[in-house]
Amino acid sequence: MARDPLASVSAFQTPQSRPIPGREAEQVRNNAGGHVFAKDLWTRLEDFIILGTTGGTYYVGEDRLTADNAQVVFDAIAADGVRAVDLATEISTARPPRAPKNRPALFVLAAAAARGDAGTRQAVKASLARVARTTDHLASFFGYWKNLGGKATGGGTAPVIGRAMRSAIASWFLNGDVDQVAWRVCKARQRKTPAGEAFALRDALRIAHPKADSPARRALFGWIAGNVSDDDVRAQVPAVDAFLTAQAVTGPVEAIGVVRERGVPWEFLPDAVLTEPGVWDELVDTIGMTALIRNLSRMTRIGTLTPMGDATRRAAARLTNADALAKARIHPMDLFLALRVYGAGQAKPHPRADAQHWSPVPAVVDALEEAYELSFGHTEPSGRRLLVAVDSSGSMGFHRITSGGAPLGTCYEVANAMAVILNRIEGGDCHVIDVDTSVHASRVTARTNLREISQWRPSGGGTDLALPFQWAQQQRLEVDGMVLFTDNETWAGRQHASQALTAYRQGVNGGVRVVLAAMAANGHTVGDPRDEGVLNMAGLDASLPMVVNGYIR
Repeated sequence: MARDPLASVSAFQTPQSRPIPGREAEQVRNNAGGHVFAKDLWTRLEDFIILGTTGGTYYVGEDRLTADNAQVVFDAIAADGVRAVDLATEISTARPPRAPKNRPALFVLAAAAARGDAGTRQAVKASLARVARTTDHLASFFGYWKNLGGKATGGGTAPVIGRAMRSAIASWFLNGDVDQVAWRVCKARQRKTPAGEAFALRDALRIAHPKADSPARRALFGWIAGNVSDDDVRAQVPAVDAFLTAQAVTGPVEAIGVVRERGVPWEFLPDAVLTEPGVWDELVDTIGMTALIRNLSRMTRIGTLTPMGDATRRAAARLTNADALAKARIHPMDLFLALRVYGAGQAKPHPRADAQHWSPVPAVVDALEEAYELSFGHTEPSGRRLLVAVDSSGSMGFHRITSGGAPLGTCYEVANAMAVILNRIEGGDCHVIDVDTSVHASRVTARTNLREISQWRPSGGGTDLALPFQWAQQQRLEVDGMVLFTDNETWAGRQHASQALTAYRQGVNGGVRVVLAAMAANGHTVGDPRDEGVLNMAGLDASLPMVVNGYIR
């Protein structure tokens, strides 16, 4: 008897190239040609704020991915602008920070200021100083906002300044006591916007016209604007006095004296003294944690950090201080990046500059690796059985996740780094696999060294995200939770992932919970939105280990 073609139509086993019967309206075609569920607006917004769009993906170029996510931001602001601002603020200010980059959050605030209603603009005013914590942040916000809310001119765009924007920018100059504001100002009085335009705090001050609440703040504002002399402001604002004193040094001995006596940050010192090993030896103890991490290569290159050196010992002690890492908002991906860059022994920060070279100090490499683990916080094991599946298809090896223009690694590398942490937290109750169009043994163990991961490459091929559930059912592997790290570009399976999960629950464990960790902000998920036992989140979210722990438990 000839096979009846209608027998292939099934709500329980549908090829991923076709939508599930009866769910056609809920599914969309992903960039690889498979049918998946569209994420809801707020999950997509959260993905964008955490993951960004830099570099695009294997299937979607950076320009299109950015345009798609910009539309998500605009839609969210139209739906509930205050909620969008609150979400961006929460992610930006969380401790430890949930996102490796702050610019997507700044873009959300800029779009809300340009396109939001009166209530939304008030929310921006209340949040801007908390999200834009540096001059560079403020320049980024201003540049985004000018692009969205300015007016076209013959030479580009010009800002259109209303009362709400004046108040928002003014809040940056009024947030904190006078010395705190002066400290931010002296670290950098001008920066570039994302479009490369000059941005000076003097101009921002003239736009905002913040009202000074004390003679000292009035003096600071006048000094920024160029209307108050150095002598007049330093008598009232200690931070400016420290800055001007640091700027006047002419050699390393004077610089070290200023650092010791005044506790100034390295940004206050003239460039000429920042090539001296002795100056950085002193800065090892006083420099901010982020600056310490970013300058490890410089300090090694000029001879401050050496094998068995005292400065090396002190730097390593600071890097492995969990409380200091949390206070400084150090993201795990910042440390993963630092480990990758420092261990490489070479870098080329600027395309036109010569490459820089140094010999990595093993004690510093060890300290960075320990800091990476500490930066996730102290998470107790869930006490539940956990299966972690890392998408090892070809697309996971194409997209390189970046932070500040520097690569963190491919989606595959970063996913494995997160899998290592989960495995280390859960110990013997966790098992990790790789999946493409078949299941592969993972190289991740509880003792995997993060340095190894940079050498790993995905197995390649297509993507079938039903496999983790099918494999677990075939193995009769009874787990309480599953975590999938993927870009959601699945297409190759004969069964949808949601169908395979249902079959696993019916055959093995009906109470299993699933976390789908997205490695790209493409708006897709294999998780059924009707399934309360499935949680979508971003794979670079620093809270992921804690969320997995609580959700599975």
